[in-house]
Amino acid sequence: MKNKRGIAAAVIVILALLLIYRFYVVPKVLYPVKYSEYVDKYSEEYDVDKKLVYAVIKAESGFDASNRSRTGARGLMQIMPDTGKWAAELIEIDDYSPDMLYEPDTNIHIGCWYLRYLLDMYEDNMPTALAAYNAGLGNVSKWLADGEYSSDGNTLDNIPYGETEKYVEKTIKYMEKYDRYYDEF
Repeated sequence: MKNKRGIAAAVIVILALLLIYRFYVVPKVLYPVKYSEYVDKYSEEYDVDKKLVYAVIKAESGFDASNRSRTGARGLMQIMPDTGKWAAELIEIDDYSPDMLYEPDTNIHIGCWYLRYLLDMYEDNMPTALAAYNAGLGNVSKWLADGEYSSDGNTLDNIPYGETEKYVEKTIKYMEKYDRYYDEF
């Protein structure tokens, strides 16, 4: 009888550990909140949802501050050097250089500012703002002006670049996961 109780207790402990691992450890590993001091600071300064910032970082670089894309985008939020220079002038980052895009503080600062800029431009239409973040303002402007991609000129009904369409879907999915796994947001 004692042996059966011991086995039952062990099974309960193992199940509890598996549940903790599945519902707490795995999500925190898959959806980290690294660089929170910068995300907190700049998401608040520019009124951008932290979940969005973390989702963009996860989608763009997988939290690798040294990441550089084949097109030249740099750092956590994959900022292009020209975008970085333009933003740094507007938000008055002193002594800016493109290498600063590898610094988490500068990268997240510019990335949060740019997300706010795009959200304002597209009236808080997140999918359209994310499409512009990924494919560029010029492309999204063309798509919005084309009835094949936008029925109202304000919302993208279709995204002609498969990579951008997947990026938007993936980033929104990541936001939903951050919302699910983190009560503090």
